[in-house]
Amino acid sequence: MPEGDTIWRTAAALRRRIEGKVVLDARPASIGRLKGRHVLGVEPTGKHLIMRFEGDLALHSHMRMKGAWHVYKPGERWRQPEHRVKAVLAFDDVVAVCFAAPIVELVADPRQTVVHLGPDILRDPFDLDEVRRRARQSGNATLGELLLDQRVCAGIGNIYKCESLWAHRLDPWASPATLDDDDLARLYQTARRLMRESLAGRGFNDRRAVHGRGGRPCPRCGGPVRIRAQGEQARLTYFCPRCQRSPATP
Repeated sequence: MPEGDTIWRTAAALRRRIEGKVVLDARPASIGRLKGRHVLGVEPTGKHLIMRFEGDLALHSHMRMKGAWHVYKPGERWRQPEHRVKAVLAFDDVVAVCFAAPIVELVADPRQTVVHLGPDILRDPFDLDEVRRRARQSGNATLGELLLDQRVCAGIGNIYKCESLWAHRLDPWASPATLDDDDLARLYQTARRLMRESLAGRGFNDRRAVHGRGGRPCPRCGGPVRIRAQGEQARLTYFCPRCQRSPATP
């Protein structure tokens, strides 16, 4: 499942390979207008990716759970089947293929596609005050749901939700109202730090404390890591019930 750091890596890879080049072919027909246009830029925002083209056109793709962009040499075998293809952009020396993204669309004003999102967790400068303001107005019932709310802060996914809450010994089912503004800020700063470490290739995936470790011992207290569905989307939350406790309401 792509999270914000994955989208940033994808954008960087696409930028290196296709920025400034001319599209020789674009399919399906709904994006055919991109043929013959230069790629002006590739920009990540949360789990969204925006490719800007000359002529005031942009290709907006939203990865959600299973979407991915791949880059291939012309004629190279694709790693996913044809029926999962959502978009193909062919250049003289490379082919960019989008698989399984639920949203791939041409837009005239890419800002409108992401205007509902909160500040990107990985962008500099990071507007922490705006994140706190949105968090207090969001109405989310639990901390776990709050961290996944892209309207509050864009880019945090299930992995970093679980790991950030564990790092602060917080119960994922605790109310956001139990945290004061400073504690709430520290929670988002931890998510940002972990994601930036991952983006820098510092091996975060090799030292997860709880995510993907259901039934194994918590590295802090030794208690078993539990798994429980959370929220309307029933996202699986990994946590240690022994050392992640609900704080007292301030």
